[in-house]
Amino acid sequence: MKNTRRSILFLFVLLLFQVKGFSAPVHISSVMCEHKVEPLGVPLKNIHFEWMLQSDERNVAQSAYQLTIATTKENLLAGKYDVWNSGVVKSSQSILVPYLGTIMKPGEKYFWRVKVWDQKNQGSEWSEISSFVTGLFSSADWSNAQWIGYEDMPESERLVPGVHAPEAGSVGEKCQKRPVVPMFRKEFILKKKVARAVAFVSGLGQYEMSINGKKVGNSFLAPGWTFYDKKCLYNTYNVTQYLKDGGNAIGVIVGNGFYNINRERYFKLTVAFGMPKMICKLKILYTDGTTATIVSDQSWKTAPSPITFASIYGGEDYDARMEQPGWDKPAFNDLKWKKVLLVTRPKGVLMPESDNPVKPSEIINLKAITRPKNNVYLYDYGQNASGILTLKVKGKKGQVVKLISAELITPDHLANQNATGTPNYLSYTLKGEGVETWTPRFTYTGFRYVQVEGAVPEAETAASDLPRIQSLSFIHTHNSAPVSGSFTCSNELFNRINTLIKWAIKSNMQSVMTDCPHREKLGWLEQDYLMGTSIHFNYDLFLIYKKIVDDMIEAQAPDGLIPDIAPEYVTFGGGFRDSPEWGSAGVILPWMIYSWYGDKEVVARAYPMMKKYVAYLESKSDKHVLSYGLGDWCDYGPNAPGESQLTPKALTATAIYYYDVILLQKMALVLEDSQEAARLGELAEQIKTAFNQKFYNPQTKVYATGSQTAMAMPWCVGLVDQNDKDRVMQNLEDSIRAHNKALTAGDVGFYFLVEALTKGGKSQLLYEMNDRDDVPGYGFQLKKGATALTESWPALEEVSNNHLMLGHLMEWFYAGIGGIIDQTTHSVAYKEVVIKPEIVGDLTWAKTSYQSPYGEIVCNWEKSGTDLILNIQVPVNSSALVYIPVSSQSVIKENGQDISEVKDITIIGQEDGRKICKLGSGKYVIKVEKL
Repeated sequence: MKNTRRSILFLFVLLLFQVKGFSAPVHISSVMCEHKVEPLGVPLKNIHFEWMLQSDERNVAQSAYQLTIATTKENLLAGKYDVWNSGVVKSSQSILVPYLGTIMKPGEKYFWRVKVWDQKNQGSEWSEISSFVTGLFSSADWSNAQWIGYEDMPESERLVPGVHAPEAGSVGEKCQKRPVVPMFRKEFILKKKVARAVAFVSGLGQYEMSINGKKVGNSFLAPGWTFYDKKCLYNTYNVTQYLKDGGNAIGVIVGNGFYNINRERYFKLTVAFGMPKMICKLKILYTDGTTATIVSDQSWKTAPSPITFASIYGGEDYDARMEQPGWDKPAFNDLKWKKVLLVTRPKGVLMPESDNPVKPSEIINLKAITRPKNNVYLYDYGQNASGILTLKVKGKKGQVVKLISAELITPDHLANQNATGTPNYLSYTLKGEGVETWTPRFTYTGFRYVQVEGAVPEAETAASDLPRIQSLSFIHTHNSAPVSGSFTCSNELFNRINTLIKWAIKSNMQSVMTDCPHREKLGWLEQDYLMGTSIHFNYDLFLIYKKIVDDMIEAQAPDGLIPDIAPEYVTFGGGFRDSPEWGSAGVILPWMIYSWYGDKEVVARAYPMMKKYVAYLESKSDKHVLSYGLGDWCDYGPNAPGESQLTPKALTATAIYYYDVILLQKMALVLEDSQEAARLGELAEQIKTAFNQKFYNPQTKVYATGSQTAMAMPWCVGLVDQNDKDRVMQNLEDSIRAHNKALTAGDVGFYFLVEALTKGGKSQLLYEMNDRDDVPGYGFQLKKGATALTESWPALEEVSNNHLMLGHLMEWFYAGIGGIIDQTTHSVAYKEVVIKPEIVGDLTWAKTSYQSPYGEIVCNWEKSGTDLILNIQVPVNSSALVYIPVSSQSVIKENGQDISEVKDITIIGQEDGRKICKLGSGKYVIKVEKL
C-alpha cells in the first residue's frame, strides 16, 4: 500500500514538472572543471569545480550541493559513483569547489555532474553531464615516450639566459646557426574499433600536429611560452575523430618560438635552450576495453620541412618546392627520411598547459590597395592588430613573394618598421602548381599595412610576369580567454576610445601579456596589474594570470628580486631589470586573482615569493624609502617619453612598496598567518611615516612636485591620512584644472589617477579630461589615425603604436560610468558587488555588463528628462549594494512600486546624494523620478 502511494506521488511530481511554465526554482546553467568546459590535462588530485545558477525568482542563493564523479556516463546515470560522491554538502560555495577524493589515474576520462539546493531547501535538477581528462605527470605516465629531434645542441652552444640584441656580438658563434624546422612522422595500424583516443604532445618552441593529413585542434603557437629550463608545457587533445580503421599516420612540425632565437633579421634578444624537439603519447581505448599506446621514440622518422626560416621576431620563409605531399598520411614513401635522434631532454618540468590557447579569432577585412612605386603594392587593412597572413597566389615555380608588415607607413607610402623592428618579413617561394595557399605557422606580429614585393594583385590590369595574388587575408590571433564584459554609452568618442584600448588588449593577450605584438613580445610585468582591472572587465583572466604568477615564481632571483619581465629570457640592466613598480606585480597579481576569482590557493602558492620580494625591497630601502627604478614610465613632459620626468622615482617606488606590504598583510590574514600579518602592519606604518616625512607638505597638502601621479598614487594606496584626504583630492583637482585638464601621468601614475578621481567623486573631471582631442590623449590619438592604443600620449611614430599601457580609462568606463565599481570590503569573486553609476557630462545612457564567477552583472541606465531608469541584474548566489542618485524631491520606484515597499529591496541608508539599497539576485527596474 505504501509503495503504491509513493508511486502515485512520484507520478504526480513528475506530471507537475511537465506542466508548461513549471520549472525548478533554481537551474544549473553551466558547469566547469579547472575553469574550463570539459578540460583536457587536469591534475590528478588538486581539481576544482564550479557552476553557475539561474532562476526566475529573486533573492535566490545556494544552501547545499552534491557533486558526483564516475568513470562512465552510464555509472553516473545509474547512481554508481565509482570515483567520488561528495554527499549533500551544506555550503553556498559554487566556485573553486575542491575534489576531496583519492588520487585519480593519469590520462583517464571521468564524468561528473552536480545538483544544488536553494535557501528554501528546494533542489535543482542534476546538471548536464560533463567530463574531464587527467594529465600526465611522470615518465611512467608518458609510457617512456622520448624527446626526439632532427638535430641536437651541445651544452656548449646553449645560451641561457639570452642576451639583448645590442650585446649579441659578445657571445661569439652562439645563436648564429639557423635551426632546421623539422617534420616528424609515425605510421600505425588500427585493427579494432576505437572508442576514444587522446594525444599528449609538446614541441619546443612551438608545433603543429596532424593525423591523417588533418591538423589537430585550432591552436596557434602551441604550447604557450615559458622559461624552458624551469617548465615546459604540453597539450592534450581528443583525437578520436581523426583516426580510421587500418593505416594511420601522425605528423608533427616543430618551430623555434622562444626556445631558439638566432641572430638573423630582426631579433629583440637571442637565446638558445636547444634545437626544435618534440614528445608525444597517443593513448587509444578500443570498444572491447583493451588499449594501445603509441609514443615518440626511435621508430619515428624526420626530414626538413618547407619552412626554411622561422623566428618569433624576424618572420618566416616557406619554399613550396620542398613540399612532400602526403607526408602526414599513411602509405607515404619515407625512404629518404632519416631516423630521429633521441635528443637532450629539456631541463624544465613537463606540465600540462592550463591556460586558454592562442587561436585565430577573426579576419580583418582589406580596406585598400595602392602602388607606391613600380612592382610594389601596399595593402591597408585599416586596423592595427596582432596576427598573421594567409596568402593565395598563382605563378611560376621558383618565384618569390615577399610580405613586409608595418604599423605605419613612410611619407612615400612604404612600410615603416623603424619602431617595430627591422627587417621582419615573410617570404613564399612558389612551386608553380595552380593557386597556392600559405599561412605562416611559427611567427606573428602587429601590423596594419603589408608591403608586397614580387607579386601583383589579381585585379592589376597591367601586363606582368610576376605571380598574381588571389587574396591576402589578415587573421587576428590572440589568447582565447572567454569574453567577460561589454560597455557602450551615449558618448561616441568614449565608445571609440573603448575600442581603441580593446584592440591593444586583444593584440597583447598572447601566452603572456605582452607589451607590444611586434618589437618586444615580452611580459613586462607592471602592465599586468596596472591594466589588470580594465582587462578583466573584458576577458576572463583567471588562467592566464595564474600562468603569469607561475612565470614570476620561476623568474625570481635567489635574493628575492622579481625582474621586470617574466619569463626572463634576457637579463636587462638597471631599472629595466629591477624597478619596484614592475616587480610588485609579484605581490599585486595574486591579490587580484584572489579578489576577482576567490582563489586562495594561488595566494598560498605565491606566498613564499611575495615574502621574499618584500624582504628584498626592505633590504634595498634607506630608512624605508626606495630611490631607484624607472618611475612613472612615459609620463608626458618636455622630454621624449621614457623614465619619469614629472614625479620623483622615489615617490612611486616607495608608494608601491607600501602597497605591497599592505596587500601582503591582507594575504597573510587570508592564510591565517597572524604573526606575519602583525609584523607587516608595523612595517607598513614605518613606511607610511617615512614617506610622508619625505614627500608631504602638511601646510600645502601637496606631495612632492604636485604632479598628477605624486598626488593620486599616495591617495589610492592609503598613504594619505584620513583627515587630509579631502584636501589632497581638492588640490589634485585644482591642479588639473589649472593646467588645462591635460593628461600628464604616465604608465604607472595614470592608473592611480583614474582610480583616485573615480573613488574620490571626481568623475566629472575625468569626463572633461577625456572628452576631447585637442591635447595628447585618447582623442588626440584617434584624430591622428590610431586604431590601437599607442605607447605615448601624443602617438609618436618613433614608438609603438599598439601597446598595452595607458589604457586605464577603460576601468572608469566600467566602474565609473558603468557603475560596476567594486565589491564590499569582505567580498571576494563579486559575491557582494557594489553598483554605483556615474552620470556625468552630457551622458544620457550607458550599458555595462560583467560576467562574474557567479554570473552576469548588468547595470544599464538611461536619463529621460528629470527621470533616471536603472536596469540592474544580480547573479544567483550573490547580492549587490546599489548607490542610487537622488535629490531631495526624488521618488524611487521599482516596477511602479515605491522602493520602500518592495520586499526584495532593503534600504540601507543615504550617502553623498545617493540612496543605498541592498538587492538579492534577480532583475530590477528602478526608476528615479525628479532626479
